[in-house]
Amino acid sequence: MRLRALLETDALGLRLLGGEDELDRSVRGVMTTDLKDPSRYLSGGELVLTGLAWYRVPEDAEPFVRILASAGVAGLAAGEAELGDIPDDLVQACSRHRLPLFAVNESVAFATITEHVVRQVSGERAGDLAAVVDRHRRLMTSGPAGGGPEVVLDLLGSDLDLRAWVLSPTGRQIAGAGAPLESGLAATLAGEHLAATRTGRRGPHRLTTGGTTFSLFPIRNTGRGAAPASRDVRETVLSDWLLAVEADASDWPAARLDLLQGVTQLIAVERDRRDAARTVRRRLAQEVLELVQTGAAPAEIAARLRVAAPVLLPGLGTAPHWQVVVARVEWDPESGSGVVDGGPIAQALLEEILVDPATVGADSADRIAVAHHGDEAIALVPLPAGPLPDSEDEGQVAEIGLHADALLAAVREPLSSGLDGDGRLTLGVSAAVHSAEGLRGALEEARHARRVAAARPGRVCAAGHHELASHVLLLPFVPDDVRRAFTARLLDPLRDYDRRHRAELIPTLEAFLDCDGSWTRCATRLHLHVNTLRYRVGRIEQLTGRDLSRLEDKLDFFLALRMS
Repeated sequence: MRLRALLETDALGLRLLGGEDELDRSVRGVMTTDLKDPSRYLSGGELVLTGLAWYRVPEDAEPFVRILASAGVAGLAAGEAELGDIPDDLVQACSRHRLPLFAVNESVAFATITEHVVRQVSGERAGDLAAVVDRHRRLMTSGPAGGGPEVVLDLLGSDLDLRAWVLSPTGRQIAGAGAPLESGLAATLAGEHLAATRTGRRGPHRLTTGGTTFSLFPIRNTGRGAAPASRDVRETVLSDWLLAVEADASDWPAARLDLLQGVTQLIAVERDRRDAARTVRRRLAQEVLELVQTGAAPAEIAARLRVAAPVLLPGLGTAPHWQVVVARVEWDPESGSGVVDGGPIAQALLEEILVDPATVGADSADRIAVAHHGDEAIALVPLPAGPLPDSEDEGQVAEIGLHADALLAAVREPLSSGLDGDGRLTLGVSAAVHSAEGLRGALEEARHARRVAAARPGRVCAAGHHELASHVLLLPFVPDDVRRAFTARLLDPLRDYDRRHRAELIPTLEAFLDCDGSWTRCATRLHLHVNTLRYRVGRIEQLTGRDLSRLEDKLDFFLALRMS
C-alpha cells in the first residue's frame, strides 16, 4: 500500500506535516518505538509510529530522523498526546531528509493504525489473510478484553484448519487454540527454535517429533521484518516469542507463508501491549533498586515499597515479604562475535523465568518488577504472606517463596540451546525479607549466590541463599577495629594511589574479582585493552605485596572490599 492511502483514510487521524512529494512510497510494515536509536529493529519500508518520549531537547530530532532515513523507512507518524504540537525541529529534520511526516491525533490509538496497515498489506498478499485480519480487528478494537492472541489462533483453526500455539523462548505457552501442548514438547520446540535462530537459519524452522511435524515462526516486534546482517541475533534470541504450527510449511505456497507472517505481526501487537504494561513495574523496581544501592534511609525505601505493593499485588491488604533475584547473561568475548549488552537481555529473560511455567497467558507477569543495572538484572519479587513468625523461627521464613533450582528446572533445556556454546546464564536468589531494612542485605545475598552459581560448570546455573559461603554470615560479627585494620592494610595503599594518580585501582580490583579473575571478561567490562588491565593488576600487587593469582590473596581482597 502507499502512504497516500493512509492519509486519505479519515479514521486514522493522520495530518501531513511534510513530504508531500514522497507520498507514493510503499508501506511494507509498521513499527512503534520510543527508542532514540531504533535502527536494529528496522529493515526498510516501515511506517514508524512514535509517541515522542525520546524527545527531550531540540538536538534530539536530527539524529533520530537521520537513523530512520538511513534505514529506508517509508514515513514517520508522531503522536500529539505527549507534547501537543509536533516540535518544529522534528518537522525541519524530516524535511531535510525527505522523510514524510504525519501528526497523529491524540484520539487515535497507535494500535488502530498498526492493525489497518497490517490488514491492508497482508490483504494484498493473500485474500484469506484479509478475512482473518478483518475478523480479528473487530475484536481487538475493544482492547485486550477482545481475546488477544487466542482469537487469532482460533481463526487459524476455524478458517485454515491449522492448530497453533504461541510460546515464550522458555517454552511456556502464551496462547493456544484447543488442548495445550505438553510441557516437555513445548520446551523441545522452543529449544529447536532458539538453536536454529542462533545458527542464522531463516524461519520457519521445522521439527518432526513423535511422528508430528511442526513449523516454527519467529514473532518479533511489529514491523521489524528480516533482521539486517549487522544486527546481532544474541540481542533478542532469548526474548522473542515463536508461533508453533502443527503442519509442514516446507511445501506451502508463498501466499500461505505470507498469511502466517501476517498473523505473527498481529500477535506482535499483543506482545507490544504486554511490554508497555511492564513499564510501570520496571520503573518501580529501578527506583527501589537505586535507593537500596545508594544507601538511602530505610524509611525512604519503605515509602517506595508502599507505592509498589498495590501495583504488584492489587487488592492485598498487608505489606508482602520480598525476595531479590539477580541474573546475568554473559557472552564469551573470545568468540569473535562482538560485545553484547547483557543487562536488557537478562531483564527480559528474568521476567519470563519468574513466571510459573504452568501459567498460560501473555499478562501473567503482572506481579514481577525487574530492573537492570549494568550487565545484571535485578528482580524485586513480592511474596504475599501473613506476619513473620517470632525471631527464633525466622529460619522458617527463608523457606517461603522462590527456590533457585526450581526456577531453572523447566527452562534449562531451551535456554541452553539459545546460549549455544558461547553464552551463560547465572542466577542467584535471596532469602525472603519483610522490611526495607532487609533489602540491601537481600540484594547482596542474591549477588553472592549468583557468584556461587557462576563458579559451576554449565550454560544455565542457579544458586540460592542457603548455598552461600560462611563468610557472608560471619562478616557482620567482625569487630569494628579488626575490620578497619584489615581493610586499611590492604586497601589504603590503593586508595592513596588512586587519589594521587586517578588510576582507578579500586574499581579495577572489584571488577577483576567480580569476573572471577578472567582477564578477557574484566577488560571487556572496563572497556580496557587487556595489557592495560594487566598493568593495573600488576600495580595493585606491587603496592600491596599480594599475588592476585593466589586464591588466598583473592579471598583477602574480596573480604576487604566487602567490609570497607
